[in-house]
Parts: sequence; structure tokens; C-alpha cells
Amino acid sequence: MPPNIEFPFASLSDWLIPTDLFFVRNHFTSPDLNPREWKLRVDGAVERPIELDLASIKAMRSTTLPAVVECAGNGRIYYVPQKEGLQWQNGAVGNARWTGVLLREILEMAGVKPSAREVLLVGADSGVVDANKKTASPGPIAFARSLPLEKAMAQSAILAYSMNEEPLTRDHGYPLRAVVGGWFGMAWVKWITHITVVEQPFLGYWQARDYFRWERSVGEPKLVQLTEMEVKAQIARPVEGARLIVGQPYRIFDATWSGETAVRQVQVCTGDGRGWREGRLLETERSFAWRLWEYMWTPEEVGQHILRCRATDGAGRVQPDVPCSDCESYAANWIIPVEVTVVPEPQTYEQEFVI
Repeated sequence: MPPNIEFPFASLSDWLIPTDLFFVRNHFTSPDLNPREWKLRVDGAVERPIELDLASIKAMRSTTLPAVVECAGNGRIYYVPQKEGLQWQNGAVGNARWTGVLLREILEMAGVKPSAREVLLVGADSGVVDANKKTASPGPIAFARSLPLEKAMAQSAILAYSMNEEPLTRDHGYPLRAVVGGWFGMAWVKWITHITVVEQPFLGYWQARDYFRWERSVGEPKLVQLTEMEVKAQIARPVEGARLIVGQPYRIFDATWSGETAVRQVQVCTGDGRGWREGRLLETERSFAWRLWEYMWTPEEVGQHILRCRATDGAGRVQPDVPCSDCESYAANWIIPVEVTVVPEPQTYEQEFVI
């Protein structure tokens, strides 16, 4: 089985997640690519098919994009009844500083034809999916996803060779991976070796058989690809089941993020009858990166309390109270409550000695 590892979300403390703690989501075994032999091929609906080695890409003008990436299945464990797929809790998400080159500049080198519609990114990882099932892949396939040309040409789409000022690790896509700010992680194709500009919508396995949701804009439900992340905040601390002392201030702490539009507000409800109150957003707002936030709470009553948080982004999207039934097993962005127990302040006794 390929490695799939969560970040321990309750340990969240810094804006950037260290690479060695960053979550890993792999569909197949991580390929071990030799950087001296690796090449990036760009072809399809272009004027000049090109092939670039890693040194050539690193010699280009670099760009750095702090960005959050969330696996589309993050939080799947909270679906009731249970949904098929990896049972992620809260930790299939992370914020890092990515350095590389704009995908647009690579495409401009090749000369995109006017007929182009999408840009297909193909990774070096491959395998068979769901052998002998109805959803089986047609033999071994690579992990491949396309981006609409508009997104591929945006400032938020880069080909990264560095993560947090260090070369990518093998599990995080060495030597080159896509970074697609605002979009779920399946668009962030790793170990890229091939880019094909296509003139028709790409309907490969990872877009036609997986990573989709239902949409009802025309009445009857139709399948659409998962793309942009949903607005979301989730509580890192206190953890479920924590025991807090009445009358003592406690810091409710978390991260919040959205897709193409930044989060504008986080609210907190502590179950004490006072409704929703404003949390404090920390750090400077940066497009496509998450923000940490806090709310200082002094519990005044002993007993059980249900803590909840919700985010609102600049597009007016509000984190929902309940799951969306049309999202299959993905996009679990509804409010997840955290139950804590508030206890009396521990009694102290003068030390007694028996002689």
C-alpha cells in the first residue's frame, strides 16, 4: 500500500507545517526518479513541443506561493453512514511555502494554440485501480488531471521543486509537482513528467471515475469535477473530551481556509447560550494560504459544553451546519462539534504529616 499519513492536527502551532509532518496522500507507490535523467515533456496543442531538464527549469525566474492544500477526502470519517475511501480525520491538510516556476511560463515557451481548452498534467506514478470491480481502471494508469486553460495560466498555478525552502521529498513529488492555489489536492499532481495541452475536455479516470460531485443546477443531477476547496474552519485545540477548569481562560485555536476567495470571518459558539461570537484572525491575509485564528474563552459553568466554529469567505460562502449529500465522500466542510467537560477548580489541601 502507498503511504497515506495525516498531520496530527491537534499539534498545530505554526502557520507553516514542517515538511516532515506534512500529510501524505499517494494513490500509487512513490516513484524514485533520478533528477539527472528526469525530463519534462510539453506537447499537444502547442506550436513548439519542448523538453526541459530540471536544471533548465531551476534556471528560470522563480516564484514562491504560500498555499494550503487539502485532500478532497479530509474529514471523511465524520460522514454517517461511513463512506468508502481513506478514513481521514482532520489532518489531511497543510500550509507550506512552495517555490518553482509559473506553469504559464512553461506553456508560453511551447506556444499554446488558440484551440487549447485544458492542460493535462501527468505524473510518473501509476498502477491499477480497483482490480475486478466495476470501477476498475483500464489496466495500469498514471495519475493525471487537467486544469482549465484559464487556471493553468493564473498566478496561482506553479510547478514547484521546493517546499519550505528545501527540495521536495520523494513522497511530496520530487523533483517537480503542481501547486494549484485554491483547489483540492487531487489537482496538485506530483512527480510530473508530461504536460499535454488538449483541445477537448479531458475525461480520464481521475476526473470521470473519481474526484467528482453531483450538481443540480439544471434540475436533474449531473456529474461535475471537484475543483475549488470549500470554506472551512476546524478546531485544533481543545481536543474532543478535554477537561477544562471553570473560571480559567482557555484559548480555542484553529486554522481556516477557503478556495479562490480568502476567509473574512471566523465565529465561535461555546454552547453557553450566548450564540456566535467573533474569533480573532491571526497573521496577514495571503491569497491561497490558510490563516490561524483564536478565541479566548473563560467557561463559567461546570458541565458539558459543545464547541463549534464556522468560517465565512469573501464570496459570502458560510461553512454549513450539515453535510451536502451531493458531494459523494468528499468536501467534508460542515461544522464538526468538539465536546469538552468543564470541571470545578481542583481543591487543595494543606500537607499532613503522620508521626
